[in-house]
Amino acid sequence: MSEIRSVCVYCGSSAGRDPSYLQAGDALGRAIAQAGLTLVYGGGNRGIMGAVAQGAASAGGRISGIIPRFLLNREAGADAPQLAEDLTVVEDMHTRKHMMFEKSEAFVALPGGIGTLEEVVEIMTWAQLGRHRKPIVFANVGGFWSPMLTLVEHMKAEGFVHNASLVRPLVIDRIEDIVPAIIEAAAPRPEGDERVIEKM
Repeated sequence: MSEIRSVCVYCGSSAGRDPSYLQAGDALGRAIAQAGLTLVYGGGNRGIMGAVAQGAASAGGRISGIIPRFLLNREAGADAPQLAEDLTVVEDMHTRKHMMFEKSEAFVALPGGIGTLEEVVEIMTWAQLGRHRKPIVFANVGGFWSPMLTLVEHMKAEGFVHNASLVRPLVIDRIEDIVPAIIEAAAPRPEGDERVIEKM
């Protein structure tokens, strides 16, 4: 595993119903910045996405945003302050996701909707196919991801998750534990050390 230099955060461009979601976004952004890591995210400044970027910015962090052109007004807003010093505008979602993957050494899923779910599931799929071994974290704020994780366990039990040893997401409830867990998960292991990092 390589040294962690950047963390990709998947999350909603809406705030959700629970104020703790925005608080978690802000706290995670701050934690990433305070660890000297670059935040890679979807480039918006609204909802949880905006809270993550604002948190990182307030702590003096480096922020790399990637956003499709057709979402500029919806997720970024023409009259809103620009939070990412490095904002890349791409033509489609596929390019966005690929660039986010290439720029990141770890992935965190905060609460979000169908788009967030699709992004983190794709990263898990790539891990199952052996395309990467980068840490994946479900930030299980208020148990948000518990139904999804139950489904994954059901898939495993029914024999549909192949190479399960390659799909070992960290499930972490406390935001302050996420960055240390990512760094630990990515630390070099002695040959033959297959320490389980899953917390499901």
